[in-house]
Amino acid sequence: MRDFANSSYKRGKVAQNKIKIQRAPRDFKKYLRPLKTIAAGVALFSLAGAILYGGYRALSAVTLFSLKTITVSSAKHLTRDEILGLASVEPGKDLFRMNLKRMGEHILLNPWVETVRINRYLPDAIAITITEREPVAIVNMGFIYYLDKKGNVFKVLNQGDKLDFPVVTGFSEEALGSDPKGTREALETTCLLLKTLREKGAFILADVSEIHYDKGYGFTLFTSNGALPVKVGAGDFPAKVERFARIYRDLMVQPTAIHYIDLDYSDKIIVKKS
Repeated sequence: MRDFANSSYKRGKVAQNKIKIQRAPRDFKKYLRPLKTIAAGVALFSLAGAILYGGYRALSAVTLFSLKTITVSSAKHLTRDEILGLASVEPGKDLFRMNLKRMGEHILLNPWVETVRINRYLPDAIAITITEREPVAIVNMGFIYYLDKKGNVFKVLNQGDKLDFPVVTGFSEEALGSDPKGTREALETTCLLLKTLREKGAFILADVSEIHYDKGYGFTLFTSNGALPVKVGAGDFPAKVERFARIYRDLMVQPTAIHYIDLDYSDKIIVKKS
């Protein structure tokens, strides 16, 4: 048996088999083709958007329903031009693009305006209808305000405003801020008293120069003739005024002899003489 351990034979290294592979060059164009397609789509979409936007702008510039006729309801305290100025409306505007709600809100900023309604009529007209507040008295609250029939203090008097209304005293801006509900209820009661004086008996509103309110007691009237105090309290005004109307003319013959009159009873009148 051959002893390979002591053999002089040396095993040579066997070279590995090598096969040279020819690689084809990469085609980068196939990767660019989808990008070109996307870019073309974006460009086409942008072009279409530009065309549509241009068409929209062109159509927007065309006024198909141009305002021609503006009807305004008659008003006592505001002129037609003042109402149109508040609404910022004039002929020629696009009828469909007009914001009627905003126009109404602007008109309501004027203190004389109580309600407003604006209607659109195709093809070329709108109608503005307002109701105005009517003062029933003047309230002295530091500043002098008009009071409407619903008990709303709504406008500071300016030069030229009418003053031929009964003056209401005893209210204040401080009370209106600290106790708005109670003050509002008292102002509404004032309006009930004013309504009674307009409608009942020989003693009428023209006979009253001032109505004073006291939170604890109620109302006291002061007559135009002699500023005679007439206490009427806080309620049941029709019955009290009717009773007083039966004797008022006789009492006014000598008003200086009377200190005050108290109507705040259910079945009698107290006349306190001087």
